[in-house]
Amino acid sequence: MRNDPLIPMVAVVTDIRTDTPDVKTFRVVGLDGRKPFPHVPGQCAMLSIPGVGEALFSITSSPTNPDYLEFSIKKCGCVTAWLHQIEPGQQVTLRGPYGNGFPVDTDFVGKDLLFIAGGIGLAPLRSVINYVRHYRERYGAVDIVYGARSKADLVDYPEILDEWCHAPGVRVHLTIDNAQPDWGGHVGFVPNYVRELGFDTGKTVVMCGPPVMIKFTLAGLQALGFRQNQIYTTLEMRMKCGMGRCGRCNIGTKYVCKDGPVFRFDQLDTLPDEY
Repeated sequence: MRNDPLIPMVAVVTDIRTDTPDVKTFRVVGLDGRKPFPHVPGQCAMLSIPGVGEALFSITSSPTNPDYLEFSIKKCGCVTAWLHQIEPGQQVTLRGPYGNGFPVDTDFVGKDLLFIAGGIGLAPLRSVINYVRHYRERYGAVDIVYGARSKADLVDYPEILDEWCHAPGVRVHLTIDNAQPDWGGHVGFVPNYVRELGFDTGKTVVMCGPPVMIKFTLAGLQALGFRQNQIYTTLEMRMKCGMGRCGRCNIGTKYVCKDGPVFRFDQLDTLPDEY
């Protein structure tokens, strides 16, 4: 396969896992059966179906997985609706990787980490979490706060229960918005749960989710004493072409696809207000 992020390559979807009623995870390899390209946690790639369109998605598998790429995709538009209809064996086109990833080998090393996600916002963080789990000795304590509308909407729920909850030095805090009969865990919104848990302010925070969740969670973290330069997020939903040419993600002096999609909140503070 050609290792050029500007040129689509033909790839094959080898496995499709249904995570929630509107989220599926697609496992993708090249025509040679191998992983299409290396990446770092937080990077994205373009998936397309010729004649239908293309869209950019976070790579949700860890770089430590040598065999394939995975993408957890929510059905919310034309391209995603088509992807949700395909079956294993379907060929698609793929290009990437795009963007800068999380500083897992620099700023995160030796730090206690706090991951906060809501809904499909767990997808971009899954790659980082599994990378940290793989190189566990490089990092301090890990806390994961994850919430969704209901138990059925928790993405990667079996992996969370079977692997993350049993990983050494990792604590998982799950919550859903409203009580239901088959749920014995915490009930409430993520921002409130973060404040209830009252984390130590020495942690480095990695956060992704709906804008309203991020807004109120950020306010809660700051009320606890966290500084903006301790908190990272990813803005891949702002990206379109991935190459800094279409201008869709341009804001001020930054292009999300070239300067991000990973940013610290103190960096976002320097951008114009409309962002």
